[in-house]
Amino acid sequence: MIISRTPFRISFFGGGTDYPVWFSENGGAVLAATINKHCYISCRYLPPFFNHKSRIVWSMIELVKDVPEIKHPAVRETLAHMGITEGVELHHDGDLPARAGLGSSSAFTVGLLHALYGMKGMMPTKMQLALGAIHIEQKRLKENVGSQDQVMAAFGGFNRVSFSGEDDFQVSPIILRPERLAKLQDHLMLFFTGFARTASDIAGEQIRVARQKHIELSEMQQMVDEAISILNGKGSLAAFGKLLHESWLLKKSLTDKISTPFIDGIYDRARKSGSIGGKLLGAGGGGFLLLFVEPANQRKVEKALGDLLQVPFKFETHGSQIIFNEPNF
Repeated sequence: MIISRTPFRISFFGGGTDYPVWFSENGGAVLAATINKHCYISCRYLPPFFNHKSRIVWSMIELVKDVPEIKHPAVRETLAHMGITEGVELHHDGDLPARAGLGSSSAFTVGLLHALYGMKGMMPTKMQLALGAIHIEQKRLKENVGSQDQVMAAFGGFNRVSFSGEDDFQVSPIILRPERLAKLQDHLMLFFTGFARTASDIAGEQIRVARQKHIELSEMQQMVDEAISILNGKGSLAAFGKLLHESWLLKKSLTDKISTPFIDGIYDRARKSGSIGGKLLGAGGGGFLLLFVEPANQRKVEKALGDLLQVPFKFETHGSQIIFNEPNF
């Protein structure tokens, strides 16, 4: 039995510049961090005592005799990618709901890859996990996804990730004084808007208009290094929150599918109650809303958004891990 644990992520700046259609011509950069909310994948080879060969447990239970019969796209293509022909039993559990803007789909793919490597007695590098997940999602599944989620899930931590080619990315950890990092974390609030959506549909529209939005995407990309300068400085972190607000306004201008009147209403309530800035995480349309709020104003924001579920979190630094490994004998 193998169990992998893979973190979800929050993306601060640069989202949208991690799509190949953009960075293949312009380069790309994101500033993101993984958090202590995870995807868990347990795998084992299934003994041949049943009518079915494999058992896949997610929001449904699949009993199949061959890999091509598997309905879960990422499971089917990852097993094929890894050349797994033996029967397997696979269970998926997550700390937070899927399709909510936290990179859960890529965390699943990275975690499954990690577990399958472990079943084969192999120890992959973080680079192998990231590239493998990117290949599966973009090439095998042909999903409209960027490349930051797979990298962040594999590597973990608080990073600037730059993209310059199909398989060419660089992960640069953001090194902050512990008190500065803790102060940043103390200013962040995470709320679930109650709507989950399929990111690929919204991302497809962003990809379609990318070349028409060169000015906006270029500015969003430049904000990555501007944000890092703020974090590395000694001034007030409020500037980071203001930059988040500017970035959200730019992101909303890319396509009308990114936000909704409901989301705009929530964001406006938060701003009027003391939030300096924030953004909807992921491609847009719903899911989790990240807010930057001075600690003194957080009770006001909590009250204003009392109809939403607030999710406390901490930054994490490990990336995908194998947390249990007991070979079958």
